[in-house]
Parts: sequence; C-alpha cells; structure tokens
Amino acid sequence: MIKSKLLIAVLASSLLLACKKEDQKPDDPEIIVCFENHVQYFGFALIDTYWDDPNDGITKSVYNDEVHPFSNIADILVVNPTDNISARIDAMLNLEMKPYLHISELFFELTGSSGPSGSSYDLRADYQARWDQFVATNDLTNNSARIQSFYLGEEPTWNDISFNELKLASDYIKSTVPNVPIMIIEAYPSIPDLEVPNSVDWIGFDHYFIKDPMTDTGFQDELATLKSKFSSAHQRLVLVMDAHYIPAVHGGFGGISQAEMKDVATNYFNLALHEESTIALIGYTWPGGFDAPDMLGARQLEAETRAEYERIGKLITGKP
Repeated sequence: MIKSKLLIAVLASSLLLACKKEDQKPDDPEIIVCFENHVQYFGFALIDTYWDDPNDGITKSVYNDEVHPFSNIADILVVNPTDNISARIDAMLNLEMKPYLHISELFFELTGSSGPSGSSYDLRADYQARWDQFVATNDLTNNSARIQSFYLGEEPTWNDISFNELKLASDYIKSTVPNVPIMIIEAYPSIPDLEVPNSVDWIGFDHYFIKDPMTDTGFQDELATLKSKFSSAHQRLVLVMDAHYIPAVHGGFGGISQAEMKDVATNYFNLALHEESTIALIGYTWPGGFDAPDMLGARQLEAETRAEYERIGKLITGKP
C-alpha cells in the first residue's frame, strides 16, 4: 500500500525517471533505482545539537532513538576544535544513520549586527588551525567515510558572511577532507545575493509557512534562482522541509492548521521527487521550542503527520 502511494505520487509528478511506468509493480527494481540515483537521504535537524526540547518535561538533548527507524542522516553540532565526537558518531552509525556536522563555529565568529539577519559573522583568523585540530582530534583523514556531510554555511549571506570568506573556508575543508560533501543552507531573502563556491556540494534554502512549495510561485521563483547559482555539475539540491509549527505564524500568517502539516510533508516529498537534482530532504526541526516558546517540533505534531514522516523516510532510506 505504501509503495503504491509512492507510484501514484511519482506518476502525478511526471518524473522523467525510470520509475514512472504505469504498468510497473510497486516492488519493481526500477523504483529502488529511482531513489538510489535521486533522493538518497532523509532526516531531521537538531538531533544531537545540545538542544533540550522544553515541551516534553524531561531532560533530553539527543533524539537518535526517535528518528532512526526512518532516517539515514542526522546532525551533530561541533562547537570547539577539541571536540571529540567519535562516540556520538558511533551512536548514529549503530542505528544506520550518518551524521552531517554543524561546523560553522569552527570557522566563523559573531562580530557585529550589520547583516540582513541582524547578525554579522566573520571568518576567524585562525580558522585553518581550528579545523586542523578538529580533523586531528577525530582522525577525519582516516575516518571521512563516517561523515555524510559538513554543514558549513548556516544562512551565510543572510548572516553577512562574504563569498570570499565562505570560499576560503570551503576550499580549505575540501583540500583536507576531499571526500565529504560540503553543505550550505541559505535564508530565502538572501538567495539573490548568494554566491556558491565550487567546493560546495550540497545547496539549499529555508522558507517556511508555505503549504505547497510545488504550487507557491514565490517559493518556485526562489528555487529557480537558487538553482541558477549552481556552478558545477556535481552540486546537488537539499530541500529543507517545514516540519515544525508555530501557532501564530503557521496558523496565522501561513493559514496552515496543525492537521495540514501532514499535507505539507507530502508536498515537500513530491517536490523532492520532481526536482531531479535533489539529494536530501531534511525536516526542520525534530524537537520543539527552538525558535519560539510555543513552537512544536515534528515529534509533537499530530500522529498522522508523524506517520507521514515515517512513510516518507522509509521510502527514501529503504528501512523496513
């Protein structure tokens, strides 16, 4: 039944992929090939980032146990160059997930408030030494296969990181650990000003409070502009799925009810299938309370919405 729904979604999206055949059975190998060659990764943000969800009444800041049945990637926050994250990586790998590492703190520091976001970040003078120390601490030269991606740019243009500084950082990472993709996610208002270094592999943007990104003209214009920034054939698209709920914004400005967050998830999945450059679909966020006290994370949304995350994740990851 689940795979039949996938086939319908693929047909409706008119994908130019082998898995669009109308007479194809749900278990045919070509559907599996479709995912192997297209959308390969699914997971959520704030899984192992020291964030304790204030909505659950318990002390907990690592959510591997909750997402691993339907995720194959999850994030780990790195703060200091001396951070030894080997045990945290092991915990994910043991659950058949690979980490994408937040490493911006190793390279950039807050220096002012003149950026579009109200914050301005500069490249640290000692960024190479800080990165070298982190690589040595975790023996990343020999352990690069344990990392799925380096998440370097957290809304870089929005946070006043110049192209030159972003390029210096990404180029240096690529020169030291060349086999791990480098990812950046931009804020949608800054997409027109974004410049993407060739050393960056995965590129996305965040724009929330939209029910259907497939039909929203503003979102589609932003996506087209982002894709126009790709400078090399190796660069792939990361879609950031709206998977949280702020009542005043989603329900007010966005006109989206909590029950409709299930449809939002389905719509992002359909977009991921439609956009053949998509490599990963990442939900923001799993825990709640991060952007507002009454913000619900994916784990607090209605059961049908959480079931849709599980359905999508298992289709993409192949987990049973």
